[in-house]
Amino acid sequence: MINRKMPKKTFSLVMAGGRGTRFWPESTEKKPKQYLNLWGKESLLEQTLSRLIGLVSLKNTFVVTVQEQEKLAKKNIDQFVDDKNLIFEPLGRNTAPCILLSLAHLLVNGASENDVVSIIPSDHVILNKKGFQNTLKLAGMAAFQNNEIITIGIRPHFPHTGYGYVERGEKKSLSSYETEETFESGEYFKVASFREKPTKERAHEYLCSGRYFWNAGMFISKIGVLLEEFAAHAPETYKFFSDLKRAIGEAKSTEAIYEKLPKESIDYAVMEKSKRVSVIPALFDWNDLGSWDALEDVLKPEDGNTVVKDRGHYFKEAKGNIVFAPGKFVSLVGVNDLVVVSNEKVLMVVPKSDSQKVKGMVEDLKKKKTVHDLL
Repeated sequence: MINRKMPKKTFSLVMAGGRGTRFWPESTEKKPKQYLNLWGKESLLEQTLSRLIGLVSLKNTFVVTVQEQEKLAKKNIDQFVDDKNLIFEPLGRNTAPCILLSLAHLLVNGASENDVVSIIPSDHVILNKKGFQNTLKLAGMAAFQNNEIITIGIRPHFPHTGYGYVERGEKKSLSSYETEETFESGEYFKVASFREKPTKERAHEYLCSGRYFWNAGMFISKIGVLLEEFAAHAPETYKFFSDLKRAIGEAKSTEAIYEKLPKESIDYAVMEKSKRVSVIPALFDWNDLGSWDALEDVLKPEDGNTVVKDRGHYFKEAKGNIVFAPGKFVSLVGVNDLVVVSNEKVLMVVPKSDSQKVKGMVEDLKKKKTVHDLL
């Protein structure tokens, strides 16, 4: 007998308030990564919203950002959701307060605690839309049927040191569900632990054990279950929930309350402590684009190099380079494994192996008053 017990109403929260610096100089505080059009015709945020079409009603899709990104956000959501579906974080307090504020906003705007919400990042690359939607449908079923929080695990294919990991525990089974994708007969796993970004040696151990997933930072749950876990594990944050809910729609009151919330990530505040978290293996490709070198996994090489954007190029004895130079002709001779980025104001060249150091470069440049306009 097939159990089609599904939530009557689902919501999505797209987290789009980040100020990432790893894609500098193209990504800046004024235009963070989620608003970049690195290839194709859509920004990463637009790609994320497009991926949700057919899965969640657009009227139930909300984008969470910060006030200073309002103009960018409105431009990027214009073809997908109304401006009233923007939720503004009054000031940066990390993901736990941001999610609690967003849940209050949903409840004030027609959601119930029995409805399921999918919380997803705005700046990841996922090419398999069908697999993504099937995975989130299954996660929504599990969350609804079993009153638990579901996270999505990405099967690692190399020992990455830039991601957090999720350790799987006991195997669980989902009630029968017909899908065009294989889902290991409805099997998923209790989360045994969340692990921070590992050393190279530890990451290799995780890979070889077969028990670990990359943490994709996606969470699917009934709204009420999330609130129960906030109350149980983050009481110093949750105690402001009723006040936040009453203040929705009043910007100054919301900010006055919000600034009192502890600055904590959702992983630290809730997920790492909760006993109600399970992990479903992803049925889709995934890349969080954490640095310029990640583009090699997304784009096919041209003449032995990864060309993101340019006006044309000449390569001779040059291999393994990554090029981003919109509107410019690029010549590379006798150089290998470099990241070459050029825009209207900045030229940056770094060894590909040092892509993760771009963030540190930006921090150093912040100390120089003469270049603040470039950051």
